[in-house]
Amino acid sequence: MLTVTQLVRKCGISRASILYYERENLLTPAFRSDNGYRWYGEREIERLKAIVSYRSFGIAVANIGTLLDRNGGQSQTQILKDHFNELEKEIALLKDQQKAILALLQEPKLLEENMVTKERWVEIMKASGFDEQAMRTWHQNFEKMEPEEHQKFLESLGIDDEEIAAIRKP
Repeated sequence: MLTVTQLVRKCGISRASILYYERENLLTPAFRSDNGYRWYGEREIERLKAIVSYRSFGIAVANIGTLLDRNGGQSQTQILKDHFNELEKEIALLKDQQKAILALLQEPKLLEENMVTKERWVEIMKASGFDEQAMRTWHQNFEKMEPEEHQKFLESLGIDDEEIAAIRKP
């Protein structure tokens, strides 16, 4: 049997994480001693290892109980499929962003000299594999992250105020 401190050392996670998993009903000690110490046995250690593993895959804490206990609304398979699909979307978005950056790096003078027009920018984005929806998503992300810089960027492309307002609206 291990105490929280011993469990922290054995599994390489923080005390706060163990206590958080307990609050979320993912991990409960095998028993508590009279002095309030939590004690964990092999079963709890294996469960904690599974929790840590699922978290390393990016699985939400809210779904881990279902995965561990195989009960509740969504099936284990569906939760994992949904997470896999979310990861696929994130990967695709990141690849699109990489392509756009590569396109700019191949012609960095274009932005420095303010020679990029709206038409040229659209051409670069399409050459990088962006479709209309991906371009909208790119602009939405830019707007969320850096609204003032997004405004300046759109102005640098020579786009009129009315069209800029349309591009920037959520």
